[in-house]
Amino acid sequence: MRPLLEGIARNRFAVLGRAGMDLFADPPGMKSEEADVFHSGLGGSSANIAAGLCKLGAQAALVTSVSDDAVGRFCVNQLRRYGVDTAHVRAVRGEFRTSLAVYESRIEDFQNVIYRNNAADFQVTEADIDRVALPDFGALVTTGTVFAAEPSRSAHFHAFDRARAAGLPVVFDIDYRPYSWPSPEVAAEVLSRAGQASDMIVGNDEEFGFMAGDMAKGLDKAQSLAAAGALVIYKMGERGAITFAGGEEIRTGIYPVEAIKPNGAGDSFMAGLLAGLAAGLPLRRAILQGSACAAIVVSRPGCAPAMPDPDTLAQFLAKHPHPTEV
Repeated sequence: MRPLLEGIARNRFAVLGRAGMDLFADPPGMKSEEADVFHSGLGGSSANIAAGLCKLGAQAALVTSVSDDAVGRFCVNQLRRYGVDTAHVRAVRGEFRTSLAVYESRIEDFQNVIYRNNAADFQVTEADIDRVALPDFGALVTTGTVFAAEPSRSAHFHAFDRARAAGLPVVFDIDYRPYSWPSPEVAAEVLSRAGQASDMIVGNDEEFGFMAGDMAKGLDKAQSLAAAGALVIYKMGERGAITFAGGEEIRTGIYPVEAIKPNGAGDSFMAGLLAGLAAGLPLRRAILQGSACAAIVVSRPGCAPAMPDPDTLAQFLAKHPHPTEV
């Protein structure tokens, strides 16, 4: 586990995956079909992680493709606003489009409408990866959606190979989104392959169960990946998380809040966790910092806009000093 933590400690991350535009209905509680006002924000799991890292003081570069249009340029401008390095964000022409999410700040009957036809981020190529000076970074971070289609799938396995050759640890958020994949069978095989090539794997119980081919065997899958040498975080929603690290099992709770939406929590968890490890926090405390960041995001509108900065995080932890017991 030492190479993983040493890489993260450099606090400079190459983040692979999608950026998107979010539109969320205002005021909180309003259904999209009844709204007159929508606010815009940066979205997309990898872009959210990169923005969250930068807001917490890390350095992050996003490697992706966006459409060569106003929506793509919106995403690039938003990334720069958060301090994310956009040198490796390539604009693609033609019919490819940047993802758009239209959702609500509500829990009951929550709706999230995703537009991902001809997704621009799936156009990342091996040549795009080769233009990234990976030795300049401490760790490679990616989400599972990058493997859902070609040429992105081959390009990102190429990135894993290049990271391994450069001595960079790979941090993998399973991030299974069924609508992006040609079939569940393909997704299970490809995501399992990616997990086996990763140094840190983060996912929820359903995602690990999916990788295992049996929802009842998710914990077994997580344990098997940990036995092979990975640091594995098995998230269980309100029941907290189990982390498997170097033969140790760490159980952590969550920070209960009044949530106004369910989305964005996983991205904020990853940013908080990695920023905590980069700052030298012990593993348990870094996991709890990730949990605190997740709680903050679900209690505020938007995804990237809701990610905490250090002052917001410190104020939250001062008011919520104790997570739930597990």
